[in-house]
Amino acid sequence: MKKLKRPTDQRLALLRSQATSLLWYGKIETTADKAKAVQSYAEKLLTKAINSYQDTVKVMKNVVDENGVKSQKEVMNDGPKKLHARRQIMAKLYDIQEVRADKESKAAFVARTKDIKHPLLEKIFNEYAPKYAERKDKVGMGGGYTRILNLGVRKGDNAQMVLIELV
Repeated sequence: MKKLKRPTDQRLALLRSQATSLLWYGKIETTADKAKAVQSYAEKLLTKAINSYQDTVKVMKNVVDENGVKSQKEVMNDGPKKLHARRQIMAKLYDIQEVRADKESKAAFVARTKDIKHPLLEKIFNEYAPKYAERKDKVGMGGGYTRILNLGVRKGDNAQMVLIELV
């Protein structure tokens, strides 16, 4: 891994924030060296999610409704492999909270996000992992989840700028 001319704590914070932005927005614009480092970092996290996203367990949960009536409800929980991968990924990324859309009422926003505690992780495990696992089965190609496109040089310091995006 390149050092990016930074102390370890700053370098890891930079990778963590850029990988978080890449996985949340799908693409980011950065310098070539940073993009290469972020590419490796993000692809390792995606691989963990892909290898464990199907590990779920059905459990029965006791639920009390507003009338005080107790009942049992079947709930899907993460299995041990998925839970471990989820915790490892949480340690490597920042937690981004969902933002209210333009002209979205507060009630609609609350209804949309009431069951989601970690939106970025849900996006990784529910969107990206199935998509890339299907791609792996069809094409037979694991890895290569990101691409780097050259944009030219930055005006101020002549640094090579690139766009890194999820495929």
